[in-house]
Amino acid sequence: MQPRDLSATSPYVPGRGIEEVARDLGLDPDELIKLSSNENPHGTSPKAVDAVTTRANEGLHVYPKAAHTDLTEKLADKWDLSANQIWVTPGADGAIDYLSRAMLEPGDSVLVPSPGFSYYSMSARHHHGEVAEYDLSKDGAFQQTADIVLDAYDGERIVHLTSPHNPTGTEWSREEITTLLNAVDDQTLVVVDEAYGEYSDRPSSIGLLSEFENLAVLRTFSKAYGLAGLRIGYAAVPEAWADAYARVNTPFAANELAYRAGLAALDDDDHVDHSVETAKWAREYMYENLDAPTFESAGNFVLVDVGDASRVAERSQEEGVIIRDCSSFGLPGCVRISCGTREETKTAVETINGILAEVAPT
Repeated sequence: MQPRDLSATSPYVPGRGIEEVARDLGLDPDELIKLSSNENPHGTSPKAVDAVTTRANEGLHVYPKAAHTDLTEKLADKWDLSANQIWVTPGADGAIDYLSRAMLEPGDSVLVPSPGFSYYSMSARHHHGEVAEYDLSKDGAFQQTADIVLDAYDGERIVHLTSPHNPTGTEWSREEITTLLNAVDDQTLVVVDEAYGEYSDRPSSIGLLSEFENLAVLRTFSKAYGLAGLRIGYAAVPEAWADAYARVNTPFAANELAYRAGLAALDDDDHVDHSVETAKWAREYMYENLDAPTFESAGNFVLVDVGDASRVAERSQEEGVIIRDCSSFGLPGCVRISCGTREETKTAVETINGILAEVAPT
C-alpha cells in the first residue's frame, strides 16, 4: 500500500538547526550562530515564559476552550474586529490550511508568488487544488504590484500575497493591494500573509476587512513574539463568512500553552519593540557593511546576492554562522541572513565578508 501520488508537491525545506549542524561539524552548539530561520534572537517574551510555566504547573489535563476564547477576544480587540473574524490556528501555516479547506473545491487553482513560501502550494495540493505562479523579478528588485499579479491571474480561487515577502523582504503598498482586490473576480480570495508584519512600518491589511469580503490576512506569534516553537497564529477574515471557521477548524486547534503564551506576549510591548528595533539596526548594518549587493527588507532578514549561495552558505556554516542558502527558493545566487543580536550580526558580517573575499572570482 502506498499514499496517493504526491510527486507534484515539493517538501518545505526549513533552515538547519543548531544541534543538527553542531553534530555534523563536531562543535559545541554554543559555538554557533543561527541566522537561517528568521527566529527572534532575543528569544521568547519573558511574560509568555512565565505564563507557560504557571499554566504547566497548574495542570494540562483539560481542553483549552477558555484559553482559545480569551485569545480570540484579545486579538479581536487589538484589531477592532468581531471575535468570529479571528481564526486562531497552529501557526500561520495552519491558517493557510484552514482557508484552503474553506475555499477550495477539487481542481480549483491558487496563484502564488515565485520565489515564495512553499507551503502556499503544498496546502493547495493537499486539498486537491492546482497551482499557478506569478514571478517576482530579481532584476526588478522583487517589486510587488497589482500589475505583476494580474498579468498572471486567470480567475484563481485564492491569490497569495506576502508582505513583507520572504525571502526578499519587499512589501505591498495599501494602494496596490486595494487595486488588486478591486480587480479580481468576486469569488477570488486574496490572502495577505503578514508573518513579518510587526517589523514593517506600513499599516496592516487587516484595516481593509471592513471594505472587502474577498480578503483574509495572516499573522503569527512565531517571529516578533518569539513563539515559533509553540506554533500559534491566526487569520483575520471578513465577518460575512467568518462562521466557516467552526466547520474547518480541528478540535481545539492550538494547545493550552500556546494560547496562554500568546495572551501574555500580546501584553509584552517592550519585548516586541526591542525585537523590532534590533532588526531595523541589523538590516542597516548589513546594508552598509556587507561586501555584496543587498536587497532592502522590511522583515527580520536581508537577502544578499553572493554569486554562489551554496558555497558561501556552506563555508559560513563551517565558520560557525548558519545562514540560508536560497537555492530552494529558486535563487541560487542569494543567501538570506536573519537579523541577530548586534553582536551576532557583526560577527556574521565579518565572517561572510571573509568568505566572500576567499571565494571571489579572480
